[in-house]
Amino acid sequence: MIWGKEKIKTILPHREPFLFIDKVTKIEKGKHITAEKFIDPGSDFLKGHFPDQPVMPGVLTIEAMAQAGIILFYTTKPKVARSHPYYYFAKVQAEFMSPIFPNDTLILDAYNIKILDYAGIIKTVATIKGKIVAEATCSFAVKKKK
Repeated sequence: MIWGKEKIKTILPHREPFLFIDKVTKIEKGKHITAEKFIDPGSDFLKGHFPDQPVMPGVLTIEAMAQAGIILFYTTKPKVARSHPYYYFAKVQAEFMSPIFPNDTLILDAYNIKILDYAGIIKTVATIKGKIVAEATCSFAVKKKK
């Protein structure tokens, strides 16, 4: 483990129950990060999605990918990211290949396609036990807080 939850909380504005990164296990500064999220069977979102066969909602999978993207942005533009700006995701192209179940560990690999000081494009690949379950390319903007 490179970064645990306490370090992640200094980077991401999110908190439980909306924090979807448990740890960062690999960093290639400005190029790529690998993060993990354990899908706890007790998570509230699983209780209603779906009671007979719980799966992680796709929108929360995209949120986990976005949070991995913010961490990648931090490794690329630390001075901007340390100011705790607002992050706005403009466009997301996502594809889902397989459901994500309780007790799965979601591995998120985020890649820098193009990151500028206040915008970027990131590709994230989500896997479970080496099998791709989702992919997304996200474009985003970063705005300084006033």
